[in-house]
Amino acid sequence: MTTLARFTRFNVVGGLGIGVQLATVAALVHGLGADPILATAAGVTAAVIHNFAWHVRWTWRDRMGPGASRLGAFVRFVGANGVVSLVGSVLLMPVLIGGAGLSAIPANLVAIAACGLANYWLGGRVCFPAP
Repeated sequence: MTTLARFTRFNVVGGLGIGVQLATVAALVHGLGADPILATAAGVTAAVIHNFAWHVRWTWRDRMGPGASRLGAFVRFVGANGVVSLVGSVLLMPVLIGGAGLSAIPANLVAIAACGLANYWLGGRVCFPAP
């Protein structure tokens, strides 16, 4: 698969994951009155699980041959992409909400953008390495 095709697939999955994250955050903050930082942590967790399922089936499917462990890939994905997204978002949220005055949804979008390129690099090198 070409780098452009894989990057495109990564972004399609990521776009769907953004929807999962933002819907989770909106439901928790606006529907239940949850703290935006805790809601962000829940939204990131939901998006990480969603994104892994699609990445393993589509983005990096060619790297999930007969000898590849899905459990191992999941552990690597959570340990790399999940940690970057969760830690990055949770650390950025107070700055974006308190310092920049953004509400929960725009602040999440900024945090997602900040973590995105690092997650693509980690996906190809750590989570789903070439055989």
